[in-house]
Amino acid sequence: MKLKPSLLMAAILVAGSFAVPAMVQAATAAPTDHSYAATLQPMNAKAIGFSTTGEATFKIHGDDLTIDIKVKGSPPNVTHWQHFHGLKGQMAATCATPAADTNGDGFVDLIETEPASGTTMVPFDDMPAKMDVAHGDYPKASADGSYHYHKIVSVKELSAAFAKAFDGQALNLNKRVLLIHGVADDTKLPATVKSLGPIPAQVTLPIACGKIE
Repeated sequence: MKLKPSLLMAAILVAGSFAVPAMVQAATAAPTDHSYAATLQPMNAKAIGFSTTGEATFKIHGDDLTIDIKVKGSPPNVTHWQHFHGLKGQMAATCATPAADTNGDGFVDLIETEPASGTTMVPFDDMPAKMDVAHGDYPKASADGSYHYHKIVSVKELSAAFAKAFDGQALNLNKRVLLIHGVADDTKLPATVKSLGPIPAQVTLPIACGKIE
């Protein structure tokens, strides 16, 4: 059946009344936003003599992940490694408790955190997406033991690097924990305090942890 010109024009106008708003809505839709936070609680405070606390936020807007980590009460004038740790698969990581000190030396070392917190994943250094845990430039605490780390990274870039390093896994921030590490180089630690490979235990000793939620 052939539509009359008047009916054809009406059909076009009706269709357009649905199509135009849909196109406008798609073009002007705001990026999906997500916010995560972690409250840092002290680890090994009695053993090292410092009670390290702080707050961290992770805010995603479009392709930007804005990371803010504020720490206080840490060993002063020390460079502090900081990362999010996690378990492989779908399990959520948690912060290790004092009960994780399985060898009874009075310290919960990095290796002893692994059953609860998992492995080191993303470094919060000068270039997180490089995923270079051992060679990044990490923040240094001031003389009063405080520091503020602020970094904006590409979600796409970080996600791709993370998937490559961890068998296609997603970042899944709400399943990770944030760990702050590090005491002064001259801190006396028992030989039973373990670290990774040749990295000194003073560098990797956990001093604070927070569940990212």
